[in-house]
Amino acid sequence: MTVMAAYDHLALSLVIWIPVAAGFVILFAGGRWPVLVRPLAALGSTATFLLTLPLWTEFRRGTAAMQFTDIRPWIPAFHIDYALGIDGISLPLVLLTSLIGLIVVIAGWSGVKERVAEYFAAFLIMEGLMIGVFCALDAMLFYVFWEAMLIPMFLIIGIWGGPNRVYATIKFFLYTFLGSVLMLVALLYLYRQAGDSFRITALYHLPLSEPAQIWIFLAFLIAFAVKVPMWPVHTWLPDAHVEAPTGGSVVLAAIMLKMGTYGFLRFSLPIVPLASHELAGMMIALSLVAIVYIGLVALVQEDMKKLIAYSSISHMGFVTMGIFLFNSLGANGAMVQMISHGFVSAALFLCVGVLYDRLHSRQIRDYGGVANRMPVFAALMMLFAMANSGLPGTSGFVGEFMVILGSFKVNIWYSALAATTLLSGAAYTLWLYKRVIFGPVTKATIDSLQDVSGRETAFLTLLAAAVLLLGVWPQPLLHVMHASVHHLLARPGVALAGTP
Repeated sequence: MTVMAAYDHLALSLVIWIPVAAGFVILFAGGRWPVLVRPLAALGSTATFLLTLPLWTEFRRGTAAMQFTDIRPWIPAFHIDYALGIDGISLPLVLLTSLIGLIVVIAGWSGVKERVAEYFAAFLIMEGLMIGVFCALDAMLFYVFWEAMLIPMFLIIGIWGGPNRVYATIKFFLYTFLGSVLMLVALLYLYRQAGDSFRITALYHLPLSEPAQIWIFLAFLIAFAVKVPMWPVHTWLPDAHVEAPTGGSVVLAAIMLKMGTYGFLRFSLPIVPLASHELAGMMIALSLVAIVYIGLVALVQEDMKKLIAYSSISHMGFVTMGIFLFNSLGANGAMVQMISHGFVSAALFLCVGVLYDRLHSRQIRDYGGVANRMPVFAALMMLFAMANSGLPGTSGFVGEFMVILGSFKVNIWYSALAATTLLSGAAYTLWLYKRVIFGPVTKATIDSLQDVSGRETAFLTLLAAAVLLLGVWPQPLLHVMHASVHHLLARPGVALAGTP
């Protein structure tokens, strides 16, 4: 076996288990050699990111087949396999996860003062488990990764969070865990229908009746909608964001929300296509409520993190709507929006973290005139604010514009309502930016601010480059995912509406 062939076989296992192993090594080293904790965290996250780069360069475009597969028996008595693989839908999410994992380690380098080893270990272990969610080809393995990654996030919010962290943590855990229980029931039913197989590809060919599909779809919906989160099961997210440390908010917004929409693409559409079409109107209606109503809710927020949290719910409405339009513009736009939102939301929460590290306040009223003392920071945050508003030339424009075009092909009123986000998004984002960044310095605390450090400039510049690159040149991402998205939409049952 050549080196490249061995890498192809082991690549996904490496990017899953190296950060997990690094996390446990950090836990072991923390009590004995605390000086090694941060270098080990940087080494683990950097190694994971570098190992994901060949997945992009060696990925075969133009095919919907699963690549870099690694399939081995895990629990033979129940036909459960350790089965991994990626296609054009999961590859961008794996890369996004590894990049955000690296940025979170850099961002927390000097900001974390207590339980440093446990902090970095939790993030690295969670990074590996989240990558596992996007790579799993066995439904039970998927479920194990899906549930296991809740534990590190539970600890991150509960230990390093704000004053109401216990309430936010329990609410987060109950919402996500209870929704997942119904998904497990649906998977067990599908396991019996598939002849005792949890292999996801085997579940795609089951001759399920329409009533059975409806019930399975609803079970999946509760689990995935909570994770997105969709209206009206979104209330846990603002509380979790407000109480979470900066790194926790970044991972929540950039990665964990995408797991719900990934679940719709990997499970709901291909396994229960008739139910997906039957209930598409409901899904689009819920998405439009999130886009319009939650955008208005964001307008009245006085806490910066809560405003960005509601903004995330509104922007993720584009993703769910694009998926259930059942056309290529909508589905590809949803995928682009998932990646773009990962960049932009992570950047905005990191910007809030930069300010919070200096003044220990997230209240908008405590700021004003920041540009006078932090011009570099103000310029970078301006770019992210523009991207969040959907400015052409930034990544925030591409996905939303594609979804709006896709919705226009289905119903002009869908596109008209969705387009209101161009107004509400600009309103709450620019209002936030104006009150925090512009104006004269009127508070002594603002007068003492120092501009971004080299470390802060590094991770914000990295995200700024990603936002601009995807905004002006989305073709490489579209090329990678096109075959997989087209294959999904062309599947019997899914293609009832046709794909342009």
